[in-house]
Amino acid sequence: MSKIAIVTDSTCDLDRELAEKLNIHILPLKVVYSDHEQYEDGTEITPEEVYARMPQETPSTSMPGPAEIRELFQRLKEAGYTQIVAIHISTGLSSTLDVVRMVAKDFPELEVETIDSKALSLGLGFLVLKAVQLRDLGIKLGEMVEQLEETRKKIKVFFVVKTLEYLKKGGRIGLVSGTLGEVLDVKPIISINEDGKYFTFSKVRGRVKSLAKLKEIVLEKTKGKTVNLAVAHSDALDEAKVLYQELMECTSLKIKESWLGQIGPVMGVHAGPGLIGVAYEELS
Repeated sequence: MSKIAIVTDSTCDLDRELAEKLNIHILPLKVVYSDHEQYEDGTEITPEEVYARMPQETPSTSMPGPAEIRELFQRLKEAGYTQIVAIHISTGLSSTLDVVRMVAKDFPELEVETIDSKALSLGLGFLVLKAVQLRDLGIKLGEMVEQLEETRKKIKVFFVVKTLEYLKKGGRIGLVSGTLGEVLDVKPIISINEDGKYFTFSKVRGRVKSLAKLKEIVLEKTKGKTVNLAVAHSDALDEAKVLYQELMECTSLKIKESWLGQIGPVMGVHAGPGLIGVAYEELS
């Protein structure tokens, strides 16, 4: 019987205890400060600590190194795994998956399938949880990959940020343009395109209207559908709670499972404080 390991990275924003319980193996990205201080995402630094040091210092981030990935694959091999499905942050936003693919070549005895989630945060998390469900049903690796690629088409992410400054600093601005818009307080509602890059889905003026528009987009896109839904924030809990509650109470939306939480430190570095995002997975 083949033993399938599920590997992802810390940008999935899944709770670590839950990941451990579900036997999900997480490769941590890093938060890196100018004095060479380096912290593992989600275990050695909290989002609150990152925001407390902004805007005096905005750190950079780095992906898992080949040595760490190699160490994990070796550990999985020694534990008796013969197959790995590795699901990672969009290649349009990070080279993490490219490094995983490179290291996989050093393990010919392991059958490694890699999947570009074309998402991040709980958009990626939903895909990882689907992999767990398929693994636990005893689905074979080839069929699992096919089903995950179908599921990926049903996962959408939309978010707003208080300022585009941090996306620009981190080189993650993608197809979102903003200089003049920011002067006029125009807020883009950002999504991720088929290439896994950020783009402007819609624009409105002002924070309040941008949050209302975010809710409107999600309700319009999910009308009459059953979904898993997540509302995420970066140091904006009160606003996130309001949006979450409004979505939960909406009769046109059928929600199977839902989450409300804060994005991890690495995601927070690129978004800055004030992000409000919604990820959903269409189930029917």
